[in-house]
Amino acid sequence: MLHPSYADLINVVNSGVEEGEDPVVNSRYSIVMATSKRARQIIAGDEELVDGRGKKALSVAVEELNQGKIKILGEEEQDEQDEETEEEA
Repeated sequence: MLHPSYADLINVVNSGVEEGEDPVVNSRYSIVMATSKRARQIIAGDEELVDGRGKKALSVAVEELNQGKIKILGEEEQDEQDEETEEEA
């Protein structure tokens, strides 16, 4: 069994959402996609934000998400970040 659970991770990700706003994440799929993307970044050499000694990259990514060290961006925030990245290039 995965610890923390998907429900716990969804609650952590959506903890900053104010009442009346759409949640950032409302499905397991979003959690899986975000953690797998972060795991690929770790494998590629990005620094781990939690103690990951002896753990696989996916486990480290799940722990980072659970501790709030990484953030899943909503569609609007992702679009803004993409635009900023394009402007810098």
